[in-house]
Amino acid sequence: MRIVLLGAPGAGKGTQAKKLIEKYGIPQISTGDLLRAAIAEGTALGIEAKAYMHKGELVPDEVVLGMVQERLKQEDCKKGFILDGFPRNTAQAEALDRLLLELGMPLGAVLSVDVPFEILMKRLTGRRTCRGCGQMYNVFFSPSAVDNTCDKCGSGLYQRDDDTEETISKRLEVYKIKTAPLMDYFRTKGILKRVSGDGSIDEIFSRVKAAMDLE
Repeated sequence: MRIVLLGAPGAGKGTQAKKLIEKYGIPQISTGDLLRAAIAEGTALGIEAKAYMHKGELVPDEVVLGMVQERLKQEDCKKGFILDGFPRNTAQAEALDRLLLELGMPLGAVLSVDVPFEILMKRLTGRRTCRGCGQMYNVFFSPSAVDNTCDKCGSGLYQRDDDTEETISKRLEVYKIKTAPLMDYFRTKGILKRVSGDGSIDEIFSRVKAAMDLE
């Protein structure tokens, strides 16, 4: 099982990734995590990446791919993997395909968790967090019993600065613009699987397993 996972902010792809990891015992590979780990460990690629980031520049694709390659060679990836956060565009997808071909580990599927724009907006703009214990709520789907008050500890709730409707709308539009060509690329390769991300976690996971032909 070798998967690339796609989904807009708020689509719940992270939750579905955890379900896949728990059930099938394959690792989730996040390029953000790889970058942070490489920099913290002071690896050759980490030092190179840090130099670019220090100058305020994007880390080149070949450096990120190098980290991905090192990670895929580890023992726990033999049964498969879930790539999250990479590729982000067609050029990266083509480079990833070449790398996986060299490693003899071609992608089995690209899974996109699709959620209507209106629901994504409610999921993200409705988020509230307890200032005391960190408990999460949603004013539309899972509100606290008393407005702006945590059920667990009684502390006040707050909305993150980047969870405003204007900010969320921009993030979703950027995702849509950047991801559309990527979806087309994988569709032409015949490996794009799309599932509805609307419903309960278990309902969505059932769709994921059906789309992937998993038990």
